Amino acid sequence: MNFLICSTIWLLSVHLLRENMSCWGLRSADGTPDRPHSDPKYSWETLQRQKRNWVWNQFFVLEEYTGTDPLYVGKLHSDVDKGDGNVRYVLTGSGASSIFTIDEKTGDIHATKRLDREEQGYYTLHAQAVDSKTNAPVEDESEFIVKVQDINDNEPKFLDGPYTAGVPEMSPLGTMVVQVTATDADDPTYGNSARVVYSIIHGQPYFSVEPKTGIIRTALPNMDRETRNQYVLIIQAKDMVGQMGGLSGTTSVTVTLTDVNDNPPRFSRKSYQYSVLESVPVPSVVAKLKAADADIDSNAEMDYHIIDGDARGVFNITTDEDTQEGVIFLQRPLDYETKSSFSLKIEATNRNIDPQFLTFGPFSDTAAVKVIVEDVNEPPVFYPLIRKLMVSEAARVGTVIGMVSASDPDSSSSAIRYSIDRNTDLERFFNVDALTGVISTAKALDRELNSVHNLTILATENQDPSQVGRGIVLIRVMDINDNAPVFAIEYETLLCENAAPGQVIQTISAVDKDEPPSGHRFYFSLAFSASNNNNFTLRDNKDNTASVLTKHADFRRQEQSLYLLPVLIVDSGSPALSSTNTLSVRVCDCDVDGIPQACGTVAFSLPQGLSTGALLAILGCIITLLVLMLLIMAMLRRRKAPLFLEDERDVRENIVRYDDEGGGEEDTEAFDMVALRNLNIIRDSKVQDISPETASVYPYSASAISRTSYKTLPDNIVFQEFIWDRLKVTEVDPSAPPYDSLQTYAFEGNGSVADSLSTLELPSSDSEQSYDYLSNWGPRFKKLADLYGDLEGSVLQVPQILPLPCRI
Repeated sequence: MNFLICSTIWLLSVHLLRENMSCWGLRSADGTPDRPHSDPKYSWETLQRQKRNWVWNQFFVLEEYTGTDPLYVGKLHSDVDKGDGNVRYVLTGSGASSIFTIDEKTGDIHATKRLDREEQGYYTLHAQAVDSKTNAPVEDESEFIVKVQDINDNEPKFLDGPYTAGVPEMSPLGTMVVQVTATDADDPTYGNSARVVYSIIHGQPYFSVEPKTGIIRTALPNMDRETRNQYVLIIQAKDMVGQMGGLSGTTSVTVTLTDVNDNPPRFSRKSYQYSVLESVPVPSVVAKLKAADADIDSNAEMDYHIIDGDARGVFNITTDEDTQEGVIFLQRPLDYETKSSFSLKIEATNRNIDPQFLTFGPFSDTAAVKVIVEDVNEPPVFYPLIRKLMVSEAARVGTVIGMVSASDPDSSSSAIRYSIDRNTDLERFFNVDALTGVISTAKALDRELNSVHNLTILATENQDPSQVGRGIVLIRVMDINDNAPVFAIEYETLLCENAAPGQVIQTISAVDKDEPPSGHRFYFSLAFSASNNNNFTLRDNKDNTASVLTKHADFRRQEQSLYLLPVLIVDSGSPALSSTNTLSVRVCDCDVDGIPQACGTVAFSLPQGLSTGALLAILGCIITLLVLMLLIMAMLRRRKAPLFLEDERDVRENIVRYDDEGGGEEDTEAFDMVALRNLNIIRDSKVQDISPETASVYPYSASAISRTSYKTLPDNIVFQEFIWDRLKVTEVDPSAPPYDSLQTYAFEGNGSVADSLSTLELPSSDSEQSYDYLSNWGPRFKKLADLYGDLEGSVLQVPQILPLPCRI
């Protein structure tokens, strides 16, 4: 096969490449058109000598084609193709059929869609010539590239915008602020479509931008933040090297001038005046003032100092770190009567000074401050505030200890009354004279209980009782020798039976609640009662201790297990006091090392010859005696004492008081009230059961009662006999509860349709009344009808309340 290319076609392709309108052609890797005549392989001589199967090239197609017809890309041709239709061209690869189409007969390639180089810069395709009848390849498959040729269709973009930057104020001309960068999506290797230049649209004359680098610099020197602290710049990037027809993009740059310490502090006035009450406490704030500084943050921090004035030590000044104010506060109390005004000179100085701005002036300022003290009504003041006094604990009541003095510091000089704050003298040991302030004792003092009394004395103005001054009085109670010495501890002295004569068995010491100025000195000796002691002796060691020694050996526990040794202790006070203390010495059985094994009384041992049987007999006798005593006590407890005296049985008694609150008529567990509600329960057999001893108590014998009808007895006797009959039944009842209380029963009836039967409502106790109507009231009143129906002319008396002893 021969590779045939006409020279005119070749010249046309070169021309089209130069005009960026080529449909196919050769192109090098850097995108510039290849020069076939410079390559020996593609020279005209080579083309005439060498045959190729394919005509293939690197085709080019313009992006963003807007025509209506498919865009012609190029043509493929094989020398096998004789033009008779036996060869068919097939196109495969990236974009085949969807973007690129090929005429199967002629080999013409067209682009059917609009292409964008920024989306895909080239397409790799494969072409093959096949037999149109058998589809058998007539040529090997060949690969070629269709490259999308760029046009200027993308404007520059600032991907990092908008920008913010800062530059110190007062910076010199040309100080770099920030660098901006714009990118262009067009092909940077072809033409000027991606060559960008920068310019400033808004922000002159303060800033400038370098056209090629995009670096923004200051265009004016000494820009002042306090005048203007922020600038907004508009930067433009334009491709085609800024020529006409180029595309452009913009971004904003916000430039903030950062602060430097270029402004000194300044007071708004040269003098200030403040007032303060003389009663304000230390360390109260007296005044606040501030020096203005146009700078911010650390450049505005300042310190305040008092550099002059007549208030040395009275006031001080410090800086409020939040507000940068100078705070004047009090260091010592004020007194209007002593000094009514103060003059101060205050200086404010920057804390962080920048040496390069020292030419701007001194970074400090001063102001005069006058403080006027205002008078207030002050409480009395004690002179001195704390007074120390001494008093002997032997001082009598009313002894004068000392005096306090207070005065009104105000010009009015009000009279003062003195008193003691009783919270500091709860037991009222002292008194103070209200007018003179003289302090005296009110009770006997005891140094050993309280050696120091801390009193608060109140001084109150007569004109204004709300003004109260306070003073402290410390009263020290001086010691006298009023306590005798005693043993330091409770000694437990153990003595071995085998102790040698002259052996020290105990060393004793003493204590004394008193505190003599020269210290304690105690003298020890045996009491007079023990001066002739044959067992022990006492040795004074002259160091406030004494030693107890044995006089002989062979102490025996069986003979005496405990010795009581009285010891006399005398102190060195004036007058000297003494006390006798008893030292207990126990005799012990010790081992060979002198360690006690057993002390105290020896256990009792049985006499020799006493047998076990004798011991059992003695024990049996003791048990028998105990049983007899228990029986006698039980019999004595069963004897009943009379619950009432004879005079208490007088039935004429109407009211009896008891400490026991019973349940009343509703209490059915204590006693059955039915017996009093219905007298039909009385039986002659019960009356006959009364023993002669019981019946002899009453004026009517039991036999008489059994033979006499209740109707013939007086009313009070009927109730008395009934109650004592019930008492007898209770006495002989072994299941009755113990008689530990008294219960009163006085029942007059409830729910009766008749009026009260009490004679208390009758106009006269001597009136006669007929009780025959009781028979018509039904069975409930049958008993009353039997009792009173036949008593002609008799007066119905109220049943008298009888105290009844009863077990509950």
